[in-house]
Amino acid sequence: MMEIVKLHSFFWRILKAVDKRFTVRGFQNLFPDNMSLAVQPITHKLFDTLIEKAKTAPRLRTNHNFHQTLEENPNRFLNVMVKGTYFTPHRHFDPPKPETILVLQGSALFIIFDESGEITQVHRLGENGEIGVDMQPGVWHTMIVLSEAVVCFEVKPGPYTMATDKEFAPWAPREGEADCKEYAEKLLSRAQQF
Repeated sequence: MMEIVKLHSFFWRILKAVDKRFTVRGFQNLFPDNMSLAVQPITHKLFDTLIEKAKTAPRLRTNHNFHQTLEENPNRFLNVMVKGTYFTPHRHFDPPKPETILVLQGSALFIIFDESGEITQVHRLGENGEIGVDMQPGVWHTMIVLSEAVVCFEVKPGPYTMATDKEFAPWAPREGEADCKEYAEKLLSRAQQF
């Protein structure tokens, strides 16, 4: 029970830090037109539905947004991934955006790089590992799914604009390129030795 209280307190501090509207009085005004959206349950049934959706998605992952618009601040969502998905190493630099990732189910490696693409940190997230990571803007990173599927809760400042959300690493293949699978396999091998 103490873990749940700590996690709730952790989420509340993140939301308050990212957006000053999250006060007891201010929160009541976030959803004036549709109070049913004020509370969105996060359930195992939702996880199962999203995992099945991710399995059939071309990128082997799917998002479930809790924010109602891409302009909303903060953006809060579930990022559900299955084994074999590839994330091009990237950073959130311009505009600078911190990011928090918590693993709610499954496990993954979270890999941090320096400017030249060398691994500087590896965090095992989820089962038998750390709960998550919080990082400052400009940190090169990627994830590799270890379990059959992983469900992450992520928080980033809004608004989300696809053209400026990420800067992709120049030293790694972009998603969809022919050498992604080979790069991901070598990266996993290097990360497991770290």
